[in-house]
Amino acid sequence: MEVFRPRNARIASIDPGRNSKGNVDLNLNKQWNGLWRGGVASICVRSFLIVLIVAAAGLQTHSTEATNRVRGSITYMRDEVPDVPWAIHIVKVSRAQGDLRFETTLGLGKQIGMGLVSDQVKALPVEAGRPLAAINGDFYNTHHPRYPGDPDGLQIARGELVSAPTNTRSCFWIDGAGNPHVEAVQSLFAATLSDGTILPFGLNEARRNGDIVLYTRANGSSTRTSGGGLELVLTRGGETNWLPLRIGQTYTARVRKVRTDGNAPLDDETIVLSAGTQVSPRLAGVKVGDTLKIATTTKPNLAGSPTAIGGGPALVHEAKARKFDGIPTRHPRTAVGWSKQFFFLVEVDGRQKTSAGMSYQELATYMANLGCDEAINLDGGGSATIWVYGQVMNNPSEGQPRPAANALVIVRKDQAD
Repeated sequence: MEVFRPRNARIASIDPGRNSKGNVDLNLNKQWNGLWRGGVASICVRSFLIVLIVAAAGLQTHSTEATNRVRGSITYMRDEVPDVPWAIHIVKVSRAQGDLRFETTLGLGKQIGMGLVSDQVKALPVEAGRPLAAINGDFYNTHHPRYPGDPDGLQIARGELVSAPTNTRSCFWIDGAGNPHVEAVQSLFAATLSDGTILPFGLNEARRNGDIVLYTRANGSSTRTSGGGLELVLTRGGETNWLPLRIGQTYTARVRKVRTDGNAPLDDETIVLSAGTQVSPRLAGVKVGDTLKIATTTKPNLAGSPTAIGGGPALVHEAKARKFDGIPTRHPRTAVGWSKQFFFLVEVDGRQKTSAGMSYQELATYMANLGCDEAINLDGGGSATIWVYGQVMNNPSEGQPRPAANALVIVRKDQAD
C-alpha cells in the first residue's frame, strides 16, 4: 500500500468545556499541521479525510483564540477508505491534558446490565466529570437470562471492583499513577475461612453448581441465584476497610446470616458469598458471627487502579502490530490505544456496503500506523459504538445503536471537582 499524507483535511477539534450559554463548544479547524503530528499522517492506507460536523442542538463555533486554546486536547475525525471500503471513526486525546481521564460505566447505570452507550454516559454521576467521548467496552454474557450484561472480564468503575478478570484474556487498565496498561490479569480472588480453608471465588456472575461467587450491590438488589446451595450474608468485620469493593485489598467480614434458599438480598453495606450445591459442603461449618477474609488480589497487582475494562485480543505491543493466524474475518470493531503523547478511541463500521469492517490483523495494522505503542480490541459487531459530545458518530451495523454491557468514557474532571 502506498503512504498517504493528507494535507488539507478538516478536523473537528472539541473543547472539553461549555460556552457562556452552557452549550457544547465545537470548532472546525482547517489546519492539519500540528494537530495530528506523530500519528495519522503516517497511516499506510489509501484514504481521504472528510469534514464531519457534529449536528447536535446548540453547538457553536469557536473564535481563533479559543481554537488555539483547545488545539491538541481532544479531536474527532472520520477516515474513509473507499477501495475496501472502510469508514473509521477516531477520537484523539492529548495525554498532556491533565483534567481528562478515563471512566467506565455499567449497563444499567449503578448495576450490571445492558444499556445503550449514550444512556450509560448520561447515567454517569456528576462527580465523575463531564463526558466528552465514549466507546462500547467488554464482551458480555449472552447465555444466562438472569445475568444479562455480565462483563466477560475485569471492570473497575470509579475505583469500585465490579467484575473479575478472565485469566486468558487481556484487559485495559489505568494504574494509581495514571499510566495505561494492556495485559492479561490473573484473578487470585479468594475467601479464607476461620479454619484456614481457602476458597477461590468469582465476582457478580452466574453461579454454577461447582462455583463460589461473591456478589456486591453492583449485581443489583439480590444475588439472583436459585437451585439450592448456600449463601453467607457478610457485613463489616471490626475496624477495617469496607465497601465499595476495591481491587488488591483484603477485607475482614462477619457472617450476619446463613441462607439456603438462594437469591439473598444485597445493599450498600453487605456482600454475599454464594456456593453452588457441589461446593456448599465446604461452607457447612460456617455460622453466624464467624469472621472470614475476602481478598481481591491479582497478578499483576492492580491495587490503586481507578479504571479497568476487559477486552482482547491485544493488537499492538511496543509499536508493532501483532500477527494473527487463521482465516481473517471482517466485522465492526472497537479499540483503544495510545502513544506517549496521545490516546486513541477507534471504531470501524462494518457489515454494510459503505464499510466492510476489519479483521484483527487489519485493525492491529491500522492502530500501529495510527501511532499507537499499545492497543487492545474491545467488543465489536452490533455493539460497536463511538459517541462524541451527545451524538453517536458511527453507523451501527444493525441500523441503530445496540445495548452494550459497559463503556469506556473520556471525561473532563475539573481540578476543583
